[in-house]
Amino acid sequence: MVRCCGLVTVKNEPVPLKSVEVDVHVQGHVATVTSTLLYVNGEERPLEAVFVFPLPGECAVCHLSAKIGDTEVVAKLQDKQKAREEYDDALSSGHQAFLLEESDQSPDVFQLNVGSLPPGESAAITLVYISELDMQADDALRFCLPAVLNPRYTPQDMDRSQMATVTSVPAGTVPYTLALSAHLSSPQPISKVESNCDLEPLAYLNPDKTQATVSLSPGHLFDRDVELLLYYHDAHKPTAIVEAGLDTAEPGSLMRDPVVLLSIYPEFPAAVTSSLSTVGEFIFVVDRSGSMDCAMHSGKDAKMRIESAKDTLLLLLKSLPMGCYFNIYGFGSRYEHFFPKSVEYNQKTMDDALEKVKGMRADMGGTEILQPLKHIYSQPCIPSHPRQLFIFTDGEVGNTKQVLDLVKINGNSHRCFSFGIGQGASTALITGLAKEASGHAQFITGTDRMQPKVMQSLRYALQPAVKDISVHWNLPDGVSVTTLSPPLKVLFHGQRALLYAQLKGENTAIPEGSVTIQYNLLEETVKNQLSFCLRPTGETGVTLHRLGARTLIRSLEMEERAAGPEAKALREKLLQLSLQSGVSCTHTAFIAIHKGSGQTVQGPLLHRTVPTPGMFFIPTVLNAPTRIMAKMAPMARMAAAPPMPPVMMFWDSMEDDDEMFDGVQEPESPTDPLLQLISLQKASGSWEMESSMAKVLKKTDDELDKLMPVGVDKAVWATVLALIWLYGFCLDAQDEWQFVAMKAASWIQAQKVDCVSQCVQAGNALLGCLLQQKTLGL
Repeated sequence: MVRCCGLVTVKNEPVPLKSVEVDVHVQGHVATVTSTLLYVNGEERPLEAVFVFPLPGECAVCHLSAKIGDTEVVAKLQDKQKAREEYDDALSSGHQAFLLEESDQSPDVFQLNVGSLPPGESAAITLVYISELDMQADDALRFCLPAVLNPRYTPQDMDRSQMATVTSVPAGTVPYTLALSAHLSSPQPISKVESNCDLEPLAYLNPDKTQATVSLSPGHLFDRDVELLLYYHDAHKPTAIVEAGLDTAEPGSLMRDPVVLLSIYPEFPAAVTSSLSTVGEFIFVVDRSGSMDCAMHSGKDAKMRIESAKDTLLLLLKSLPMGCYFNIYGFGSRYEHFFPKSVEYNQKTMDDALEKVKGMRADMGGTEILQPLKHIYSQPCIPSHPRQLFIFTDGEVGNTKQVLDLVKINGNSHRCFSFGIGQGASTALITGLAKEASGHAQFITGTDRMQPKVMQSLRYALQPAVKDISVHWNLPDGVSVTTLSPPLKVLFHGQRALLYAQLKGENTAIPEGSVTIQYNLLEETVKNQLSFCLRPTGETGVTLHRLGARTLIRSLEMEERAAGPEAKALREKLLQLSLQSGVSCTHTAFIAIHKGSGQTVQGPLLHRTVPTPGMFFIPTVLNAPTRIMAKMAPMARMAAAPPMPPVMMFWDSMEDDDEMFDGVQEPESPTDPLLQLISLQKASGSWEMESSMAKVLKKTDDELDKLMPVGVDKAVWATVLALIWLYGFCLDAQDEWQFVAMKAASWIQAQKVDCVSQCVQAGNALLGCLLQQKTLGL
């Protein structure tokens, strides 16, 4: 048997990528990421390495360079088709070439080709991108270095030859190393840094703690996305940063004029934040593809993704207000819905839905979300019940741009709250769904629990809708503004809104301006104002210019896909903006050529596909140097199966996947005491006194009957006990059961009984608590 030494792929081929080093510079809410990838050709013939990898969906890729020996070659950005032709010509001429391009189908997938690397030679490839940091519920700023790229399911009606090859190996077995260090700088003191990976201690660089460094601990296994959570003091403070333009740029262009970035945090009146709607149409769309049968994380006792989604549906169904409407969709390579159309929420429809939820499995093949969305949008909206869409998926979708275009077209008819489940969920899909439909996006990774994040989004969905949002600029004479960001369509209490704008003209006498965000909320006009200095803030390079350009590029790309005769003009506008700003788009690519000996390579190049971490692996055959085809089977169970011939691993249709799941036992009732108690609640918000409830409370039926106050209705007694148990024993999970408790308290108040205080006193004695009636919302 022939054995390969050193790093090899699952096909026993040497891997040319040996290491990845990442340097992160964070300034406030923006990160500049420099990744250096070291390639070494340890074989006896020249080779071409192809690496398909994930990047944040909204990042701005702005630099590519290659260092071969002592020579550094900086790539130029140009028309993608021309760059591809130059790359192929360079290889044919015996030169070395490097090509970086964005996937035509999803903006969070990139392909790097390292061509004609001679035997024994190495090349260090450096790419730079800029990204905004997402704000989390606990005010942390989230930086994520995507590491996991799972194969994306390709619908049958798509041209698969346009899809980038995704070659995955089991997470933790990628044959190259990762090192990451971060330099943090903030106007406010840095409180702490947390991560899903082991870190070296945070090192402060100055007494006021506004600068610090942190890095991954040695020995990091490349088995997950790397997440850093940065905590600043006063993170909710509105800010404005003005960045100077380049004197060398074309007059009147985006790169020549100053750019301002506004970070705005709307604060709603207290009456609004406590006021929750009792109407709405809630449609829950759950990914039931085979990959949802993967574990949520690699730790002990991790639940399967589909089981966690089912627990979340239980919480959602128990938390909905009486009288609203709802439906549940499951999708894979086909889709189904619980009801022909959305039904009114009551005891019967809730019970019917819960029974169906119990039988849900990850047995529906590939991840094709387009068709169920089309069906949902074809259904008429219900008057006076705003449509709220909740989408749960691991994001392994190949036609991301097609999906987002559909959501944008229907964006005015609903709000969308999206949830990316597990490692490798497409950031472009998850954030794009929420952005185009005025909702909110959440990612559930590592040991995160899905339920609290979903309940936070439910609170947003139940908040009164913000209407008639407008932005008013107050600038001195001679200064005008061109907004780069799309119009604001949604605002949530305490959630950050970012606005990029290009400032034109100058007025040296008045150095300040202001912006006012105005909107209507519960028939009241609300204004949030932010003043800012028009003079540039320090030395920031052109970071904000490039992020602003990326924001505008994304909007123009979507317009182009929807345009008819105007598409050609929009393409030219996109090309011009991309080339001027140095930020790649779907029509441009980075190309670098290093002229070597000029000797034509004899025979075909060796082709090596560099694997990325994934939840499972799929062998692929690479038979073309630069344009390659992916066929993939999103079946998580294959991870445990022995390797099979590649042709047997490719699935053009997922119609028969159900057979793979035959014999799977039906799930049992929830074993978590909290979920057990919640599962017993009625749609009205009340509980009934029954043996299963006594079991959760760890009491006997006799004990519950004995301490029940005389003349009290058993349902009132049971509901008070449930509230005491929730507040007394599950307070740390209040984010998960807050709506359940609110419904219970409202139901008790509606009974208009005068024995509530007696029930609370008796319940405290029974359960060993000291809770007051007010604490329980009674």
